[in-house]
Amino acid sequence: MSEPSISDLREIAKALNVPMSMLFAHSAAPAAEQGYIVRAGARRPMGSGEEGLMEELLSPDLTDDFEMVHSTFRPHSRMQVPADRPTQEVGYMIAGQLDLVIGGRSFTVGPGDSFRIKEEAYQWANPYDVPAVAVWVIAPPVY
Repeated sequence: MSEPSISDLREIAKALNVPMSMLFAHSAAPAAEQGYIVRAGARRPMGSGEEGLMEELLSPDLTDDFEMVHSTFRPHSRMQVPADRPTQEVGYMIAGQLDLVIGGRSFTVGPGDSFRIKEEAYQWANPYDVPAVAVWVIAPPVY
């Protein structure tokens, strides 16, 4: 009936005490590739994009100590509720620009820049006219 935002899904998963990945469907990889390869057309989508963020799981599964996520931030979008989780996250910007507030400090990152969030509250915004694209590595996995 509705499509919850990533923030909503975080809260639902937390309330149910399950990983967020349990809330998403995805197509299975061929048997020989399972656990090794994620094809571009078979990435597991995360969330509805309601906040302007579309995420896809790049990791073959969530059995490792980390996960990789491909994130696309729609122009003029922003994270509605800051995230504060016990993780270490590293992001690498592929395209566009992203404004970040990490632990109360403000930054703007662009293509080729990388950043780290280590158990600190953070929030993102893309006030610009083009999408921003980043790859995130998150440990431990949150999806």
